Amino acid sequence: MRSHRNLIWALLAPMLPGLLQAAEFKKVATLRAPQGGIQPQAAVDEKNRVHLIYFCGDPKRGDIFYVRSEDSAAAFSEPLRVNGQPGSAIAIGNIRGAHLALGKNGRPHVAWMGSDRAEPKAPGGEAPMLYARLSDHGGSFEPQRNVIQARPGLDGGGTLAADDQGNVYVLWHAPDQGPRGEANRRVWISRSSDEGKTFSRESPALDLRTGACGCCGMRAAAGPGGSVFVLYRAARENVHRDMVLLGSRDAGKSFRVLSTHPWEVEQCVMSTASFAAGPQGILAGWETLGQVYFSKVDPKSLKCSAPFSPPLQGKKPNCKHPALAANSQGETILVWTEGMGWERGGKVAWQVFGKDGKPLPAEKGQADGVPPWSLVAAFPRPDGGFTVIY
Repeated sequence: MRSHRNLIWALLAPMLPGLLQAAEFKKVATLRAPQGGIQPQAAVDEKNRVHLIYFCGDPKRGDIFYVRSEDSAAAFSEPLRVNGQPGSAIAIGNIRGAHLALGKNGRPHVAWMGSDRAEPKAPGGEAPMLYARLSDHGGSFEPQRNVIQARPGLDGGGTLAADDQGNVYVLWHAPDQGPRGEANRRVWISRSSDEGKTFSRESPALDLRTGACGCCGMRAAAGPGGSVFVLYRAARENVHRDMVLLGSRDAGKSFRVLSTHPWEVEQCVMSTASFAAGPQGILAGWETLGQVYFSKVDPKSLKCSAPFSPPLQGKKPNCKHPALAANSQGETILVWTEGMGWERGGKVAWQVFGKDGKPLPAEKGQADGVPPWSLVAAFPRPDGGFTVIY
């Protein structure tokens, strides 16, 4: 018996280093947000530095923190609090958290819905859409500012986008003049051309009246050449709650509808959306009827691909809160949550898709432990893999 073991060892020994290396490498790694935080949002700059924000504290009135990593999240910098006023951020409902965008020279910009303690208020004493950017010296965030000048009524939170030309866009949905129902809500945009130093008075992003699902989140992204993209859930006639993708080629001055994904339901579904940039263009992710999807958008032509979705076995497990990332090889990871609900956590799940948009059968998985009120995030690593943060 010992001679047989020696023979097997002699055969395997030369292969062992390669086997160990293969066992250690993972296409997808998982990571909990620092400080036990929730609602992580991640972005990677041109130097492969990972920028991350997350929420800590009371979900009704907590704080947003920012960290940076030079080594693909193996270690992070000391946290900086984004909100200058303690307790001025809100996370309850999953859809009201902070959004992160990287602008000119990789400067982080953050926007979030203010809590009941937040100052300054929006007109009429209503919830503000707050904004802050990292200071020039990089050691702190500038004082938070409210961007809403004339269209209060924030509910489902807002979003922002930024590009390398110094443009920053803050968007939210709120009622227009007249009835305050969801069918009368519109998406409003406030623009900055000086890296967030000043913002214009808000204006409607779209002339077409589609309504907006009151407690559904939205997402924006900026691409090359002055392109801007927005995902939000409509509420036409309070029933047609389609996911709507808007696109602009003039730095957010005008938008047109690029695609819609129908969903007829007479209640708010409390959904979120996601964007990511990759070699094949802009990736847009959303949910419909318990399934998550993504589409590829050409920032030059504004043409969209047909939706892609992960294969699900049996009954759909309430897939929500999608997040996206793309690596340099053109592969895409779609991440989402399962089993989440009001004050209830769940699982994080993922599927990697090839350059052709087909799911890679071996590159999927899930993990327990997504906290209540949280979201998930993902970013590409220089080795071609992905890291999922939850």
